[in-house]
Amino acid sequence: MYVVTVVFEPHAGQMDAFLPLMQENARRSLEDEPGCHRFDVCLTEDRSRVFLYEIYSDEAAFVVHVETAHFKSFDAAVADMVREKTVNIYRLAQPREG
Repeated sequence: MYVVTVVFEPHAGQMDAFLPLMQENARRSLEDEPGCHRFDVCLTEDRSRVFLYEIYSDEAAFVVHVETAHFKSFDAAVADMVREKTVNIYRLAQPREG
């Protein structure tokens, strides 16, 4: 499995506009993309950052995600709202058998 984490730090005063767009992107990803298995949207207690935890079948499924119309629309809509964005990529570690 291909795991993507993202931390968004919207500019001050932008969270109320940003968060519904983020949640809609997550919903569409889960509903419309067979290779998207998990897309959690988490908010810090002080509402200053959004943390995403996404799981895809593989890297190809993630590439499909970033090419979808709903992602491109989201990305364009929030571009000026975000102060900082940090993306990390992981592979899901499988427990050893036996």
